[in-house]
Amino acid sequence: MTDSNYIKVFTGNIIITERIIQNLKDSGINPVVRQQNDSGLDPKVYGGHLLQVLLVHKDELDKAVPIIEEINSELQA
Repeated sequence: MTDSNYIKVFTGNIIITERIIQNLKDSGINPVVRQQNDSGLDPKVYGGHLLQVLLVHKDELDKAVPIIEEINSELQA
């Protein structure tokens, strides 16, 4: 897997990210998940805010974006 073939589509907290991951998988898209810690400290030890970054293959981008936008619009309603 080269990073150039994957595009970041979402960064958010674990709860929202897990929902997006499930919806993407239900649609046949297998996202790559990366952990991102703002503070650089281990959140399990220091209670830092852990974010997850979702990437999808560039060939699946057109299919993934509407799924993510739908979830974001539901959360903002």
